Amino acid sequence: MEKLKVLFVTQEITPYLPESEMSIIGRYLPQGIQEHGKEIRTFMPKFGTINERRNQLHEVIRLSGMNLIINDSDHPLIIKVASIQSARMQVYFIDNEDYFQRKFIFSDEDGKEFTDNDERTIFFARGVLETVKKLRWPPDLVHCHGWMASLIPMYIKTAYRDDPLFSHTKVVYSVYEDDFKKPLKYSFRNKLLIDGVSDKDIALIRNPNYINLSKLALSKADGAIIASENINPNIRDFINKRKMPVLEYQNEKDYVNAYARFYDEILSSDVIESV
Repeated sequence: MEKLKVLFVTQEITPYLPESEMSIIGRYLPQGIQEHGKEIRTFMPKFGTINERRNQLHEVIRLSGMNLIINDSDHPLIIKVASIQSARMQVYFIDNEDYFQRKFIFSDEDGKEFTDNDERTIFFARGVLETVKKLRWPPDLVHCHGWMASLIPMYIKTAYRDDPLFSHTKVVYSVYEDDFKKPLKYSFRNKLLIDGVSDKDIALIRNPNYINLSKLALSKADGAIIASENINPNIRDFINKRKMPVLEYQNEKDYVNAYARFYDEILSSDVIESV
């Protein structure tokens, strides 16, 4: 029997970024799911704070070289990879000189959030999906972590839904306490409108703030995981009203087993619906 494939898309993974609730899960969850017998792939942005030499990143030439058009401008997509030897796990990095080669992650040295965070988010999401297409690796389930991965559910269920690689893909979105303060640019919505994405699909982000971006992700997801003890109450209300499958907050000791069971629940619901 062929192994089920799980794609992890996260904005933070340790040791590439400092330890945090999200980066620790980003590091150990894929390993744990792999040990549960699943095939995995893991993606994150190649932020400029990541030391390439120390972490032994190298470019994957066969996957790089594509251009993504955002707001009528071409942006080269560079794919890099590194290995976490102890976990027998590779991490793919989405890179672009304009978007990611800076000394800070989401805000400058004064704490002012970057004005192009909207385009960086789009580039990351589309970069992941286009790279998965190049890998010819059809994921059964995609698990998204953090607001920078929040566009993945929408793209999979709209622009990529007729692609054979994603036509049966289920999506799980983890909600963290990772709010950003300043709304993204108002023009963000127009930049999302590629073939297969309509105004109706992105109506939730008329005001592109953190809450609405999270709602957009959850509106297209097949399941939600509460990944922080305290999440935004507006987002919690949205989840409750949607009546979607939800995994409540898990402690550090047993979360991998709980997540694995939740994946199986989401994937088995697809089998039940198709019978």
